[in-house]
Order: sequence, then C-alpha cells, then structure tokens
Amino acid sequence: MTPSSPSRLSSIAALAKLRLPEKRLAALLALAVPAALVLGAASLSNAETAGGDAAPATSQAAQAAVQPPAAVPPPKPVPAVAVVHPRNESWPDLIEASGNVMPWQETSIGAEVGGLRLSKVLVTVGDTVKKGQPLARLDAATVETDLDAANAQLSEAQAALAQATATLERGRRLAASGGVSQQELTLFETQRRTAEARLSAAQAQVKRQQLRLDNTTLVAPDDGMISASSAAEGTIVSAGSELFRLIRQGRLEWRAEVKGETLLRLSPGQEVTVKSPLGPEVKGRVRQVSPTINVTTGNGLAYVDLPAGTNLKAGLNVSGTISMGKRKALALPKSAVVRDPGNGSARVLTVNDESRIDAVDIKTGRSKDGLVEIVAGLDERAQVVLKGQKGLAVGDAVKTGADAN
Repeated sequence: MTPSSPSRLSSIAALAKLRLPEKRLAALLALAVPAALVLGAASLSNAETAGGDAAPATSQAAQAAVQPPAAVPPPKPVPAVAVVHPRNESWPDLIEASGNVMPWQETSIGAEVGGLRLSKVLVTVGDTVKKGQPLARLDAATVETDLDAANAQLSEAQAALAQATATLERGRRLAASGGVSQQELTLFETQRRTAEARLSAAQAQVKRQQLRLDNTTLVAPDDGMISASSAAEGTIVSAGSELFRLIRQGRLEWRAEVKGETLLRLSPGQEVTVKSPLGPEVKGRVRQVSPTINVTTGNGLAYVDLPAGTNLKAGLNVSGTISMGKRKALALPKSAVVRDPGNGSARVLTVNDESRIDAVDIKTGRSKDGLVEIVAGLDERAQVVLKGQKGLAVGDAVKTGADAN
C-alpha cells in the first residue's frame, strides 16, 4: 500500500466518526471503501514499475479516468446531383452571314427635254406608283409652239407634193404627143421626189415635237416605290438630269457577305432567315451567287430575294443564316454549361468513375430550344452535372441522381 493509502483510510475513519444516520453512513462507506482499494492497487502497481514517480502518474491516471472523451465531428454528408448525358440531335446546318439590304433593281428617272421649267411634282419619296403613272410635269408651252410650227411645215410639204405630182402627170400626158421633152419629164419626176422627201422630213419633225410634248410629263417606267427625289417645282431642268429613283416592283434583296470557301457551298434556292431589328424574322431564298470573290477581303456575295411587304429598308445592315440542310449535333441543356463572363470560355462539371467531381473545358457551337451544341471536349458517355454547380468543387464526392435524359 502506498503512502497515500493511510490518508484514504483516515478519510474513511473520519466518515465513520460523523454522526450521520446509519443508513446514509453505510451507503457512503460502501462507495468509499471500494474506490480506495482500487486506487490503492493502481498506486501500488505504478510504484512497482516507476519507483519514485508513482504518485504523479497515479494522479494523472485518475484525472484521465474522470475526464470525458473528446467529441468526434460527424462525417460530411455526400451531396446528390442530377446528371445528364450529351445526346445526338439532328440540327439544321446554318451559315452565319451579314450584309446590306439593297434594291433588287433601281431605276433612274430624268427629264428627256431640257431647258423647261418644272411646273408640277406629283409624287414624293416613299410613294408606291404604278407603271405609266405621272410623276411630274414640265411647262410645255414652248414645245407646243414648236409642234404648231412643225405641223405648218407638214402642210406646206403636203401641198408641194400635190403640185409636183400633178405637174408630173400632165407632163407624162404631153410627152406621149411630143409636147414635153424627155428632159422636162425627168425634171418633173425629180421635183415630185423632192416634194416627197420634204414631206417625210416635215412628218418626222411633227413626230419629234409630239414626243417632246409627251415627255414633258414624266411617268413611272414600272411598278415600284420612289426611293429618292431631287425634283423641285420652279427649277429649270436639263436633259438627262435625274429627278427620281424608283425601286422596281418594290423588291428588295439581302446581299449576304460570306467567306470564299463558304460561298462555294451555296446554290440558288437555299432557304435564308434574315434577322429584323423590329423582331420578326424574314424568310427568303438565295437567288444568285456571286461568280467572283473579292481578292482583298476574301469574301463573296449571295443575293437573297426578300418577300414583298417586308419591314426592312434599303441600305440597312442585318445578319442572318443560310440553311445548308441538317447535320448531327452533340447537345447539352444550357443549365449544364458554365460560362466565364471574363473571356467567354465554357466548361462543365462531370462525375468520374470514382463518383467525384471533375471540371472539363468545352467548345460550344449553335443553340436551339434550350440546348447548346458541344463542338469539342465531351462524348456521349460523360456524366455532366445538370445544375447547382456553384456548390461543388473539383474532387468533391457526390451521389448521382436520376439521369435528366
């Protein structure tokens, strides 16, 4: 027994001397005696093995026996994620392009009679006109005077021809009896032919002046829309000066500019969708493909017919797509693709064979109906996290939920 044992026994004896009820004293003694014996035995064992250091070791063991064990943190729960496999879709093969909306054909309308005053302008820019509709009128007083003079010359020529014809007929009758020589008869015939020529010239002059009179009214050469006008009442116009521009039949076309190697794949009849700034898309078809490619830019033009009544305007630069048929596309829902707002790169989080998160950089292409085309980086076997990527990090263990496909 160690030196500490007498102290424990004295404590027990002290308890016995206390004047406590017998039952309570018996209970306290029942607890104290076994504890003293156990501690004494432990102290004796420690004394035999450690010599003089037995007392401190016994105190430490007693304290360790009294202290509760340290708390162990609960294991981190493994999150469950929904995954999706990339799937093959049959999507339209579209070529992106941009270009200007231009008139199909634009006609210049000018005055054919010069030196006349513009007395009346009947249309303005944006008006829709029909073929033969008057657009403007010139002051025709001078031309009417010239026409009257031409008609007078025509009457004079007709009278001269009638006289020459009568003289020739009389000479022929007299020539049979020898009253007119052959030389005189030839002269009569020449005078008649000269009168016929002068009559033809007078008729041509009348026709010319009549045309000038008709041209004092400018008319539309075809159905269409007035796209430009420089006509102003009171101005003196010169022959050939442009007064109006007309978009024939109101037809517009989109001149799509595409790369030279892409131009080789285009052909008339292919469907085209033009994006309108007003919202609704405009459908058209390729009418013609440029036979040449610009050596400076390396681009060529595709001429696309646009439907009548479109809200697009000539000169507007728009973008659109040209359909090349259909081709396969590996697609994922947009929610599965994480984009970097800084550089525009894209990546996805995948679950590997060890049920841990990996990050994979991808290259995207077209978008359609909430799906994104995956051009490179994935195949159909990949398990891609569908959503909730912000709460995950590379290497995290996860449980996969039902496949979204």
